[in-house]
Amino acid sequence: MLTETRSTEPRSTGTRSTEFLKVEGLGKTYPGGKEPVFDGVNFGIAQGEFVCIIGHSGCGKTTILNVLAGLESASTGHVFMDKREVAGPSLDRGVVFQGHALMPWLSVRRNIAFAVRSKWPDWGRAQVEEHVQKYVALVGLSSAIDKKPSELSGGMKQRVGIARAFAIQPRMLLLDEPFGALDALTRGTIQDELLRICAETHQTVFMITHDVDEAILLADRILLMSNGPQARVAEIVKNTMPRGRTRATLHHDPQYYRIRNHLVDFLVARSAELSHGRAPAEPVEVSPGLDAVTGPGPETEASPLDSPRANVVPLRHVA
Repeated sequence: MLTETRSTEPRSTGTRSTEFLKVEGLGKTYPGGKEPVFDGVNFGIAQGEFVCIIGHSGCGKTTILNVLAGLESASTGHVFMDKREVAGPSLDRGVVFQGHALMPWLSVRRNIAFAVRSKWPDWGRAQVEEHVQKYVALVGLSSAIDKKPSELSGGMKQRVGIARAFAIQPRMLLLDEPFGALDALTRGTIQDELLRICAETHQTVFMITHDVDEAILLADRILLMSNGPQARVAEIVKNTMPRGRTRATLHHDPQYYRIRNHLVDFLVARSAELSHGRAPAEPVEVSPGLDAVTGPGPETEASPLDSPRANVVPLRHVA
């Protein structure tokens, strides 16, 4: 189904003139709810940008993603993609959910071919097959192309889901914590593959994660949500580390610790204080990676977040 278009256009904010996706005043209140889960959510995404969103459970991250996908309606506000209002599902937006969502009776080849035929119903069999093989190869699964999901590992299933999403060549990719159920080694491998594919395709990505290290590795900017109810995007962290970063070298960059400490401080100490609509409607954008490092004085006790030991403690699932 094609996305409906409406005459309403996004208001000009005077910032980020290259915004490809624009979210304005988004809010969601469920029937019987005394307060909205979130309200006054405002942010934009530039074309080719990779944006992650982090927040505690219950702040409405998945609901926001579903609204961007056209799978759910917001109670208030608007979402525009390329100046057209999102009003329903569209093949312009590919979604990868937490579960692989593959059809168990179809092989890898046929799962992806089903999506390709949905996007290009006039294509012949040879053209579909060539396209499928290209994207299966892109995620390194050519040897498993005729296997069914029951014959694949969890990581391989997620790769098929990613290949299927990329195969329809969406203008925007929406990822709902796609690596959360995978072991650390598999997660790291697929993160690397996702970075490589996005670099090759210049894909625009919006991704939910609970892993601050994953966000720093993947994202150009990180949206920090306050706690619900009445959650908001309270702050936008610009990742000033150079693109081309890898898991192996990430922690060697001094900016990594400054950005990580800022994210952890928000999630642990500040997000709860900004619940119930206390966060600003227009989030401020910050660049903690560029902040000057001022070490503790001779008689000043270092903060726990400044400790090297604290810097290597993984904070993945923020409950």
